[in-house]
Amino acid sequence: MGLPTAERYAMPDEDTLPRSLAPWEIDPGRAALLIHDMQHHLLIHDMQHHLLQVFPPRVSPLVDLVANVARLRAAAHRFGVPVVFSAEPPTSPDRRGPALRPAGPPEDGVATPPDGRIAATPAPSLGEHVITNTRDNAFLRSHLERILRISGRDQLIVCGLFAHSGVLLTAADAYMNDTRPFVVADAVADVSAEEHALALRWSAAREAVVRTTTTLIDELEL
Repeated sequence: MGLPTAERYAMPDEDTLPRSLAPWEIDPGRAALLIHDMQHHLLIHDMQHHLLQVFPPRVSPLVDLVANVARLRAAAHRFGVPVVFSAEPPTSPDRRGPALRPAGPPEDGVATPPDGRIAATPAPSLGEHVITNTRDNAFLRSHLERILRISGRDQLIVCGLFAHSGVLLTAADAYMNDTRPFVVADAVADVSAEEHALALRWSAAREAVVRTTTTLIDELEL
């Protein structure tokens, strides 16, 4: 199965966010940032696909996703919050559904397909963590939990792809293992506004605090 095709849609804002039932507040001394499945390190060519390639170029949600992930990463560096990149291995033959996504070979630096239409995230820098996830849930078959434990972190800010699968499942697993998740509503994206909104509603009602990028960064500064 190949990649799905995403529609163009506007990112959620403060007025459209679902109410979060979780009572906890972000603490930069307890938090880590997970940038999930942005596939910063893949070289795309021929029939191989970058995960961001499913989105229409130069419009929302892609441009807002990339910009807001970059803002979160910069804020994490500013406040001493560990940054973790998760990405698929070059091939994931046992994945199913929308997560079955062929990928190109690893490459250092920023990944850009030949037509130049994808604005990819920068490669991890010194001091940032990289994990390989073979499932949408970034905790499964990875050392994400170990990174959090060793760094003394029990809060996880989740951004990236896809809202209804990787982001939702990772946040839910964090909650079930006593890590408090925060889902950044306009720093995640999905194949449709409906799937995006569904993931935010489910997360806010069950296991995560849902915030916009601006609000979360403001709360980190308090």
